[in-house]
Amino acid sequence: MRTLRGMDILRIILVILHFIGIGSLLGGFLTQMKQLKPGTALVSPAMFHGALTMLVTGVLLVGVAEMGDGTLNYAKIGVKLAVLIVITLLVILNRKKDVVSSGIVGAIGGLTILNIILAVAW
Repeated sequence: MRTLRGMDILRIILVILHFIGIGSLLGGFLTQMKQLKPGTALVSPAMFHGALTMLVTGVLLVGVAEMGDGTLNYAKIGVKLAVLIVITLLVILNRKKDVVSSGIVGAIGGLTILNIILAVAW
């Protein structure tokens, strides 16, 4: 049985928090899907906190990986970071509005799904 080092434990905690963030962001979007057609969707607090959690934990995960021995795929990291920055900006700029256009909320959801696909398939 392998003994976990401090950095391994930190990485595991960050990955769990990253998953919680994506769950919050995607869950917030999914709860608004019914509101897209009538145009009454909004950016929920779950989406805001999920985006920020993903951004912070993602950057910290890269930092922890940098301290390790493995090689990193900087192209993947850059693309995922760019997508997440767009998501975060859309969420921050629209979170206080009473109603947000269906296109904005749809873009947040679509980009979130794209980020998941990039993480898994690339």
